[in-house]
Amino acid sequence: EGDLTMAPTCAPSKNLNSGFPHFANAKELYAHLREITKPGGELVVRNFVGVIEDISVEASLVETELFPREALEFYTKKNMGWEYSQDEYDKWFVPERGGRQGDYREGMQEKIANVIDCLRNEPLSKRAVIPIPFTVEGSMTADWKDQGQNKCCRELHLYLEDGKLKCTAIVRMQNANIFVKNIHFFATLLNDVALALGVELGEYTHWITNLCHDRTATSC
Repeated sequence: EGDLTMAPTCAPSKNLNSGFPHFANAKELYAHLREITKPGGELVVRNFVGVIEDISVEASLVETELFPREALEFYTKKNMGWEYSQDEYDKWFVPERGGRQGDYREGMQEKIANVIDCLRNEPLSKRAVIPIPFTVEGSMTADWKDQGQNKCCRELHLYLEDGKLKCTAIVRMQNANIFVKNIHFFATLLNDVALALGVELGEYTHWITNLCHDRTATSC
């Protein structure tokens, strides 16, 4: 773990996310996403940006009928690259909770180690990124018909600002009812990085290009 007594070096900055809607926690943002996509079906809300003030793991565990606590914890284990049991997989993995486009496990621990190394050695860096390529080989080719090559989250950008670890997520596609799975995973990832760096967590910015109510929308 990092040394909590040492304040990180931060670049002077002006964060324009102050102009976007702010939410106290993930539960508030989840309710808002459900509300603005309520008509459902093919309705798409484009270029939504919301800021969560408290991105702690505790505040980012939002249970729903589709995602009880144990399901959230299973998917977070899976996406973090942690071990999980076959029993957990059999009990909680269903297509309604997201398909291959929401599977980020491949190389995740190496990516997390990279951003920790980046911000620990160069706290002014703008390169602390968790990339989500189309395929393991990279993004040189893509097939829009293949779920696994069209990941919902594209990148997580981590940075040190105001003495805290902050993050902006770039999301290609967000189904409102699956948001709770995503945010629990992101919060867990950010908490691990913050602990390793010995800094507090700051706000989290969620940038969505395509926002739909659920997975009934075409090619989500």
